[in-house]
Amino acid sequence: MSSTSLVALDAGGRVPPFEQVRSQIAAQITAGYLVDGERLPSVRALADDLGLAAGTVARAYQLLEEAGLVQTARGAGTRVVRPAEVPASVTDAARTLARAARESGLSADQAAAALRDVWPA
Repeated sequence: MSSTSLVALDAGGRVPPFEQVRSQIAAQITAGYLVDGERLPSVRALADDLGLAAGTVARAYQLLEEAGLVQTARGAGTRVVRPAEVPASVTDAARTLARAARESGLSADQAAAALRDVWPA
């Protein structure tokens, strides 16, 4: 897969580049466009293609790994991991979070950031 078709950055946008990379790759995984075992471009290759610092892409990949969407192994690169089935209780809690975020005027990205902020390290 070409990195230019993987992510399209909005340089003038309000969403930080690492979050644009993370959210676009996550969306492609959950939609099934990127499949289990598929190898993502290396951090350096994607950073070079997008004109970003390697640390920016590394941060996005780290967040994807923390979310269980990719797995990185030395020598094997970063590969897509099939998302686990989400229990109904988690889906219900996510709906409650989404409703509260919308009522507060937050975007989906802001709600996701709030969840990451309270997630135990």
